[in-house]
Amino acid sequence: MRPATLDEIVGQDHLLGKDKPLRRMIEKGELHSMILWGPPGSGKTTLALAIAHYTKAIFIQLSAVTSSVAEVREITRRAEFERSMHSRRTILFVDEIHRFNKAQQDAFLPHVESGGIILVGATTENPSFEVIAPLLSRCRVYVLSQLGPDEVKTVMNRAMASKQGLAPLKPVVAEDVLDYLAMVSQGDARAALTALELCVASAEPDRRGARLVTLELAQDVVQRKFLLYDKSGEEHFNLISALHKCLRDSDPDGALYWLARMLEAGEDPMYVARRLVRFASEDVGLAQPNALLIANAAKDAVHFVGMPEGNTALAQAVVYLALAPKSNALYVAYGEAKDDALKSATEPVPLHLRNAPTGLMKGLGYGKGYKYAHDFKDAQVEQEHLPPSLKGRKYYRPTDRGFEAELKKRTRPKPD
Repeated sequence: MRPATLDEIVGQDHLLGKDKPLRRMIEKGELHSMILWGPPGSGKTTLALAIAHYTKAIFIQLSAVTSSVAEVREITRRAEFERSMHSRRTILFVDEIHRFNKAQQDAFLPHVESGGIILVGATTENPSFEVIAPLLSRCRVYVLSQLGPDEVKTVMNRAMASKQGLAPLKPVVAEDVLDYLAMVSQGDARAALTALELCVASAEPDRRGARLVTLELAQDVVQRKFLLYDKSGEEHFNLISALHKCLRDSDPDGALYWLARMLEAGEDPMYVARRLVRFASEDVGLAQPNALLIANAAKDAVHFVGMPEGNTALAQAVVYLALAPKSNALYVAYGEAKDDALKSATEPVPLHLRNAPTGLMKGLGYGKGYKYAHDFKDAQVEQEHLPPSLKGRKYYRPTDRGFEAELKKRTRPKPD
Protein backbone atom coordinates (compact mmCIF):
# COMPACT_ATOMS: atom_id res chain seq x y z
CA MET A 1 0.00 0.00 0.00
CA ARG A 2 3.01 2.32 -0.17
CA PRO A 3 2.20 5.51 -2.16
CA ALA A 4 3.99 5.85 -5.48
CA THR A 5 3.47 9.59 -6.07
CA LEU A 6 3.60 12.73 -3.97
CA ASP A 7 -0.17 13.20 -4.31
CA GLU A 8 -0.78 9.80 -2.75
CA ILE A 9 1.27 10.54 0.36
CA VAL A 10 -0.98 11.22 3.32
CA GLY A 11 0.02 14.02 5.68
CA GLN A 12 3.17 16.19 5.65
CA ASP A 13 1.38 19.07 3.93
CA HIS A 14 3.91 21.46 5.47
CA LEU A 15 6.53 19.81 3.24
CA LEU A 16 4.59 18.42 0.29
CA GLY A 17 1.66 20.80 -0.08
CA LYS A 18 1.20 22.77 -3.27
CA ASP A 19 3.97 25.35 -3.79
CA LYS A 20 5.96 24.11 -0.80
CA PRO A 21 9.74 24.35 -1.45
CA LEU A 22 10.46 20.62 -1.00
CA ARG A 23 7.68 19.61 -3.36
CA ARG A 24 8.81 22.11 -6.01
CA MET A 25 12.37 20.83 -5.70
CA ILE A 26 11.30 17.20 -6.14
CA GLU A 27 9.03 17.94 -9.11
CA LYS A 28 11.84 19.86 -10.84
CA GLY A 29 14.27 17.01 -10.24
CA GLU A 30 16.54 19.17 -8.09
CA LEU A 31 18.28 17.08 -5.48
CA HIS A 32 20.30 17.66 -2.35
CA SER A 33 21.28 15.50 0.59
CA MET A 34 18.80 15.53 3.44
CA ILE A 35 17.83 14.02 6.77
CA LEU A 36 14.18 13.03 7.23
CA TRP A 37 13.37 13.16 10.94
CA GLY A 38 10.03 11.89 12.13
CA PRO A 39 8.20 9.31 14.26
CA PRO A 40 7.68 5.70 13.11
CA GLY A 41 5.20 5.23 10.29
CA SER A 42 5.14 8.90 9.26
CA GLY A 43 6.33 8.26 5.69
CA LYS A 44 10.12 8.73 5.65
CA THR A 45 10.86 5.74 3.40
CA THR A 46 7.85 6.52 1.23
CA LEU A 47 9.06 10.07 0.68
CA ALA A 48 12.55 8.85 -0.24
CA LEU A 49 11.09 6.45 -2.82
CA ALA A 50 8.90 9.21 -4.25
CA ILE A 51 11.94 11.45 -4.65
CA ALA A 52 13.74 8.70 -6.58
CA HIS A 53 10.63 8.13 -8.74
CA TYR A 54 10.33 11.79 -9.74
CA THR A 55 14.02 12.37 -10.34
CA LYS A 56 14.72 9.09 -12.21
CA ALA A 57 17.73 8.57 -9.97
CA ILE A 58 19.24 5.21 -9.05
CA PHE A 59 17.79 4.28 -5.66
CA ILE A 60 19.81 2.21 -3.21
CA GLN A 61 18.50 1.45 0.25
CA LEU A 62 20.61 0.55 3.26
CA SER A 63 19.74 -0.21 6.84
CA ALA A 64 22.17 1.14 9.40
CA VAL A 65 21.42 -1.91 11.53
CA THR A 66 22.94 -4.41 9.07
CA SER A 67 25.28 -2.42 6.80
CA SER A 68 29.04 -1.99 7.10
CA VAL A 69 31.56 0.69 6.08
CA ALA A 70 32.82 -1.63 3.34
CA GLU A 71 29.33 -1.81 1.86
CA VAL A 72 29.01 1.97 1.99
CA ARG A 73 32.33 2.39 0.18
CA GLU A 74 31.32 -0.03 -2.57
CA ILE A 75 28.03 1.80 -3.10
CA THR A 76 29.73 5.21 -3.24
CA ARG A 77 32.31 3.83 -5.71
CA ARG A 78 29.54 2.62 -8.02
CA ALA A 79 27.67 5.90 -7.63
CA GLU A 80 30.72 7.89 -8.67
CA PHE A 81 31.10 5.62 -11.72
CA GLU A 82 27.44 6.08 -12.73
CA ARG A 83 27.73 9.83 -12.38
CA SER A 84 30.94 10.17 -14.39
CA MET A 85 30.15 7.62 -17.12
CA HIS A 86 26.38 7.84 -17.53
CA SER A 87 25.47 11.15 -15.81
CA ARG A 88 23.11 9.26 -13.54
CA ARG A 89 22.63 10.35 -9.98
CA THR A 90 22.36 7.89 -7.10
CA ILE A 91 20.11 8.36 -4.09
CA LEU A 92 21.45 6.42 -1.12
CA PHE A 93 18.66 6.00 1.38
CA VAL A 94 19.92 5.06 4.84
CA ASP A 95 17.19 3.91 7.20
CA GLU A 96 17.86 4.51 10.90
CA ILE A 97 20.96 6.55 10.10
CA HIS A 98 21.30 7.38 13.79
CA ARG A 99 22.48 3.81 14.36
CA PHE A 100 25.62 4.38 12.27
CA ASN A 101 28.62 5.21 14.45
CA LYS A 102 30.94 8.18 13.84
CA ALA A 103 33.36 6.23 11.62
CA GLN A 104 30.51 4.94 9.47
CA GLN A 105 29.01 8.41 9.11
CA ASP A 106 32.45 9.82 8.26
CA ALA A 107 32.54 7.52 5.23
CA PHE A 108 29.70 9.52 3.63
CA LEU A 109 31.34 12.93 3.95
CA PRO A 110 33.55 13.20 0.82
CA HIS A 111 30.85 11.70 -1.42
CA VAL A 112 28.10 13.95 -0.08
CA GLU A 113 30.34 16.98 -0.48
CA SER A 114 31.34 16.08 -4.04
CA GLY A 115 27.78 15.23 -5.04
CA GLY A 116 28.76 11.65 -5.83
CA ILE A 117 25.72 10.49 -3.88
CA ILE A 118 22.53 12.15 -2.75
CA LEU A 119 22.22 11.00 0.84
CA VAL A 120 18.73 10.67 2.26
CA GLY A 121 18.89 9.58 5.88
CA ALA A 122 15.84 8.60 7.91
CA THR A 123 15.79 8.79 11.67
CA THR A 124 13.35 8.75 14.55
CA GLU A 125 15.95 10.42 16.78
CA ASN A 126 16.94 14.06 17.03
CA PRO A 127 19.68 14.43 14.38
CA SER A 128 21.33 17.17 16.44
CA PHE A 129 22.40 14.44 18.86
CA GLU A 130 22.72 11.40 16.62
CA VAL A 131 24.26 12.67 13.34
CA ILE A 132 27.83 14.00 13.33
CA ALA A 133 28.12 17.77 12.85
CA PRO A 134 30.13 17.70 9.57
CA LEU A 135 27.51 15.47 7.93
CA LEU A 136 24.60 17.40 9.41
CA SER A 137 26.00 20.66 8.05
CA ARG A 138 25.96 19.20 4.52
CA CYS A 139 22.32 18.05 4.71
CA ARG A 140 18.98 19.77 4.99
CA VAL A 141 16.85 18.47 7.86
CA TYR A 142 13.15 17.98 7.13
CA VAL A 143 10.88 17.23 10.09
CA LEU A 144 7.96 14.89 9.38
CA SER A 145 4.94 15.17 11.63
CA GLN A 146 3.11 12.33 13.32
CA LEU A 147 0.00 11.46 11.32
CA GLY A 148 -3.30 12.59 12.80
CA PRO A 149 -6.26 10.22 13.39
CA ASP A 150 -8.08 11.29 10.20
CA GLU A 151 -4.92 10.77 8.14
CA VAL A 152 -4.42 7.30 9.61
CA LYS A 153 -8.07 6.47 8.80
CA THR A 154 -7.49 7.62 5.21
CA VAL A 155 -4.62 5.14 4.94
CA MET A 156 -6.80 2.32 6.30
CA ASN A 157 -9.74 3.16 4.03
CA ARG A 158 -7.43 3.06 1.01
CA ALA A 159 -6.17 -0.36 2.05
CA MET A 160 -9.71 -1.72 2.36
CA ALA A 161 -10.68 -0.34 -1.06
CA SER A 162 -7.56 -1.53 -2.92
CA LYS A 163 -7.28 -4.81 -4.82
CA GLN A 164 -3.61 -4.84 -3.80
CA GLY A 165 -4.71 -4.40 -0.20
CA LEU A 166 -7.61 -5.89 1.75
CA ALA A 167 -10.43 -5.52 -0.80
CA PRO A 168 -10.31 -9.22 -1.83
CA LEU A 169 -11.19 -10.15 1.78
CA LYS A 170 -14.35 -8.00 1.61
CA PRO A 171 -13.83 -6.20 4.92
CA VAL A 172 -16.77 -4.49 6.65
CA VAL A 173 -15.32 -2.15 9.26
CA ALA A 174 -17.44 0.33 11.20
CA GLU A 175 -16.29 3.90 11.84
CA ASP A 176 -15.87 3.30 15.57
CA VAL A 177 -13.43 0.47 14.78
CA LEU A 178 -11.37 2.76 12.53
CA ASP A 179 -11.42 5.41 15.26
CA TYR A 180 -10.14 2.84 17.76
CA LEU A 181 -7.37 1.57 15.46
CA ALA A 182 -6.32 5.14 14.65
CA MET A 183 -6.11 5.89 18.37
CA VAL A 184 -4.08 2.83 19.38
CA SER A 185 -1.65 3.16 16.46
CA GLN A 186 -0.56 6.62 17.72
CA GLY A 187 -0.01 8.11 14.26
CA ASP A 188 1.98 5.14 12.94
CA ALA A 189 0.50 4.19 9.55
CA ARG A 190 2.34 0.85 9.48
CA ALA A 191 1.03 -0.08 12.92
CA ALA A 192 -2.50 0.87 11.85
CA LEU A 193 -2.32 -1.24 8.67
CA THR A 194 -0.89 -4.19 10.58
CA ALA A 195 -3.66 -3.98 13.19
CA LEU A 196 -6.33 -3.62 10.50
CA GLU A 197 -5.00 -6.60 8.57
CA LEU A 198 -5.00 -8.76 11.71
CA CYS A 199 -8.56 -7.70 12.53
CA VAL A 200 -9.86 -8.47 9.04
CA ALA A 201 -8.03 -11.80 8.91
CA SER A 202 -9.46 -12.73 12.32
CA ALA A 203 -13.06 -12.02 11.32
CA GLU A 204 -15.08 -15.00 10.11
CA PRO A 205 -16.51 -14.51 6.60
CA ASP A 206 -20.31 -14.65 6.29
CA ARG A 207 -22.21 -16.50 3.53
CA ARG A 208 -21.28 -13.81 1.02
CA GLY A 209 -17.64 -13.84 2.07
CA ALA A 210 -17.77 -10.46 3.85
CA ARG A 211 -15.76 -10.11 7.05
CA LEU A 212 -17.38 -7.97 9.73
CA VAL A 213 -14.90 -6.40 12.16
CA THR A 214 -16.56 -5.33 15.40
CA LEU A 215 -15.08 -3.06 18.02
CA GLU A 216 -14.99 -6.01 20.44
CA LEU A 217 -12.98 -8.07 17.95
CA ALA A 218 -10.59 -5.18 17.28
CA GLN A 219 -9.98 -4.66 20.99
CA ASP A 220 -9.37 -8.38 21.46
CA VAL A 221 -6.92 -8.53 18.55
CA VAL A 222 -4.96 -5.36 19.36
CA GLN A 223 -5.18 -5.71 23.17
CA ARG A 224 -3.13 -2.64 23.92
CA LYS A 225 -1.99 0.69 22.57
CA PHE A 226 1.23 0.97 20.53
CA LEU A 227 2.94 3.44 22.84
CA LEU A 228 5.54 5.51 20.97
CA TYR A 229 8.65 5.15 23.08
CA ASP A 230 12.35 4.46 22.80
CA LYS A 231 14.05 3.83 26.11
CA SER A 232 17.38 5.12 24.82
CA GLY A 233 16.18 7.87 22.52
CA GLU A 234 14.83 11.40 22.63
CA GLU A 235 11.28 10.40 23.60
CA HIS A 236 12.72 8.80 26.73
CA PHE A 237 14.19 12.15 27.78
CA ASN A 238 11.10 14.07 26.70
CA LEU A 239 8.86 11.99 28.97
CA ILE A 240 11.11 12.06 32.02
CA SER A 241 11.41 15.83 31.51
CA ALA A 242 7.62 16.14 31.44
CA LEU A 243 7.33 14.06 34.63
CA HIS A 244 10.01 16.12 36.37
CA LYS A 245 8.37 19.43 35.45
CA CYS A 246 4.92 18.27 36.61
CA LEU A 247 6.43 17.32 39.97
CA ARG A 248 8.19 20.67 40.24
CA ASP A 249 4.97 22.50 39.34
CA SER A 250 3.06 20.54 42.04
CA ASP A 251 0.70 18.87 39.54
CA PRO A 252 0.02 15.28 40.69
CA ASP A 253 -2.35 14.52 37.79
CA GLY A 254 0.14 15.45 35.08
CA ALA A 255 2.88 13.59 36.94
CA LEU A 256 0.75 10.43 37.20
CA TYR A 257 -0.05 10.55 33.49
CA TRP A 258 3.58 10.82 32.38
CA LEU A 259 4.57 8.16 34.90
CA ALA A 260 1.97 5.82 33.38
CA ARG A 261 3.14 6.65 29.85
CA MET A 262 6.66 5.60 30.77
CA LEU A 263 5.85 2.48 32.76
CA GLU A 264 3.22 1.11 30.36
CA ALA A 265 5.63 1.58 27.44
CA GLY A 266 8.17 -0.63 29.18
CA GLU A 267 10.49 1.87 30.87
CA ASP A 268 12.79 0.41 33.53
CA PRO A 269 10.96 1.23 36.81
CA MET A 270 14.28 1.52 38.63
CA TYR A 271 15.27 4.34 36.27
CA VAL A 272 12.09 6.20 37.25
CA ALA A 273 12.77 5.46 40.93
CA ARG A 274 16.29 6.87 40.65
CA ARG A 275 14.93 10.06 39.08
CA LEU A 276 12.41 10.42 41.91
CA VAL A 277 15.15 10.03 44.52
CA ARG A 278 17.12 12.74 42.76
CA PHE A 279 14.05 15.00 42.57
CA ALA A 280 13.43 14.57 46.30
CA SER A 281 16.80 16.17 47.05
CA GLU A 282 17.00 18.59 44.13
CA ASP A 283 13.53 20.15 44.10
CA VAL A 284 11.98 19.33 47.48
CA GLY A 285 15.08 19.22 49.63
CA LEU A 286 14.71 20.19 53.26
CA ALA A 287 11.35 21.86 52.72
CA GLN A 288 10.06 18.32 53.32
CA PRO A 289 12.84 16.00 54.56
CA ASN A 290 10.53 12.96 54.39
CA ALA A 291 10.44 13.28 50.60
CA LEU A 292 13.78 11.52 50.27
CA LEU A 293 12.58 8.73 52.57
CA ILE A 294 9.39 8.25 50.53
CA ALA A 295 11.26 8.21 47.22
CA ASN A 296 13.83 5.77 48.54
CA ALA A 297 11.08 3.57 50.00
CA ALA A 298 9.38 3.48 46.57
CA LYS A 299 12.67 2.40 45.02
CA ASP A 300 13.02 -0.41 47.58
CA ALA A 301 9.38 -1.46 47.07
CA VAL A 302 9.83 -1.74 43.29
CA HIS A 303 13.00 -3.76 43.80
CA PHE A 304 11.23 -6.02 46.31
CA VAL A 305 7.87 -6.72 44.64
CA GLY A 306 8.80 -6.06 41.00
CA MET A 307 6.40 -4.97 38.27
CA PRO A 308 3.56 -4.42 37.64
CA GLU A 309 2.79 -4.40 41.38
CA GLY A 310 5.51 -1.82 42.00
CA ASN A 311 3.73 0.77 39.88
CA THR A 312 1.55 1.92 42.79
CA ALA A 313 4.62 2.49 44.99
CA LEU A 314 6.02 4.79 42.29
CA ALA A 315 2.62 6.46 41.92
CA GLN A 316 2.51 7.04 45.69
CA ALA A 317 5.93 8.66 45.61
CA VAL A 318 5.00 10.77 42.58
CA VAL A 319 1.88 12.20 44.26
CA TYR A 320 3.76 12.85 47.51
CA LEU A 321 6.60 14.63 45.72
CA ALA A 322 4.19 16.67 43.60
CA LEU A 323 2.30 17.94 46.65
CA ALA A 324 5.33 18.47 48.90
CA PRO A 325 6.58 22.03 49.50
CA LYS A 326 9.43 22.81 47.14
CA SER A 327 12.89 24.21 47.71
CA ASN A 328 16.04 24.01 45.62
CA ALA A 329 18.10 25.76 48.32
CA LEU A 330 20.04 22.58 49.01
CA TYR A 331 20.72 22.01 45.30
CA VAL A 332 21.91 25.60 44.86
CA ALA A 333 24.01 25.43 48.02
CA TYR A 334 25.90 22.35 46.91
CA GLY A 335 26.44 23.83 43.45
CA GLU A 336 28.02 26.96 44.91
CA ALA A 337 30.15 24.94 47.34
CA LYS A 338 31.29 22.69 44.47
CA ASP A 339 32.28 25.69 42.38
CA ASP A 340 34.37 27.10 45.23
CA ALA A 341 35.96 23.71 45.87
CA LEU A 342 36.95 23.40 42.22
CA LYS A 343 37.86 26.99 41.39
CA SER A 344 39.31 28.56 44.55
CA ALA A 345 42.80 28.00 45.88
CA THR A 346 43.28 24.63 47.58
CA GLU A 347 43.96 26.02 51.04
CA PRO A 348 44.90 23.86 54.02
CA VAL A 349 42.34 23.03 56.68
CA PRO A 350 42.51 25.76 59.39
CA LEU A 351 44.56 24.58 62.36
CA HIS A 352 41.72 24.88 64.88
CA LEU A 353 39.65 22.38 62.85
CA ARG A 354 42.39 19.76 62.71
CA ASN A 355 42.51 16.83 65.09
CA ALA A 356 45.65 16.47 67.25
CA PRO A 357 46.10 12.77 68.12
CA THR A 358 49.87 13.13 68.82
CA GLY A 359 52.00 15.46 70.91
CA LEU A 360 53.91 16.61 67.85
CA MET A 361 50.75 17.66 66.10
CA LYS A 362 49.49 19.46 69.20
CA GLY A 363 52.85 21.23 69.42
CA LEU A 364 52.40 22.40 65.83
CA GLY A 365 49.12 24.05 66.73
CA TYR A 366 46.69 21.41 65.51
CA GLY A 367 43.35 21.97 67.25
CA LYS A 368 44.51 25.15 68.97
CA GLY A 369 41.64 27.52 69.71
CA TYR A 370 38.93 25.03 68.77
CA LYS A 371 35.68 25.63 70.65
CA TYR A 372 33.93 22.41 71.66
CA ALA A 373 30.25 22.98 70.89
CA HIS A 374 28.90 21.00 73.85
CA ASP A 375 30.64 23.35 76.26
CA PHE A 376 28.47 26.23 75.08
CA LYS A 377 24.82 27.16 75.47
CA ASP A 378 22.54 25.24 73.07
CA ALA A 379 25.72 23.53 71.75
CA GLN A 380 26.30 26.47 69.44
CA VAL A 381 29.58 28.31 68.95
CA GLU A 382 30.77 31.20 66.82
CA GLN A 383 33.91 30.17 64.93
CA GLU A 384 35.02 30.15 61.29
CA HIS A 385 34.90 26.81 59.50
CA LEU A 386 36.05 27.83 56.02
CA PRO A 387 39.52 28.58 54.62
CA PRO A 388 40.60 32.22 54.92
CA SER A 389 39.82 33.11 51.29
CA LEU A 390 36.24 31.93 51.72
CA LYS A 391 35.66 33.45 55.15
CA GLY A 392 32.03 34.41 55.71
CA ARG A 393 30.79 32.61 52.59
CA LYS A 394 27.17 31.42 52.90
CA TYR A 395 25.92 28.58 50.72
CA TYR A 396 22.70 27.28 52.25
CA ARG A 397 19.94 29.87 52.27
CA PRO A 398 16.71 28.18 53.42
CA THR A 399 13.37 29.36 52.12
CA ASP A 400 10.20 30.06 54.10
CA ARG A 401 8.50 26.96 52.66
CA GLY A 402 7.74 23.80 54.62
CA PHE A 403 10.24 22.56 57.17
CA GLU A 404 12.86 24.96 55.82
CA ALA A 405 11.05 27.77 57.61
CA GLU A 406 12.01 26.06 60.87
CA LEU A 407 15.58 25.48 59.66
CA LYS A 408 15.82 29.15 58.75
CA LYS A 409 15.28 30.05 62.40
CA ARG A 410 18.23 27.88 63.37
CA THR A 411 20.74 29.48 61.01
CA ARG A 412 22.92 32.27 62.34
CA PRO A 413 24.84 35.07 60.68
CA LYS A 414 28.43 34.20 59.79
CA PRO A 415 31.07 35.62 62.16
CA ASP A 416 33.09 38.57 60.89
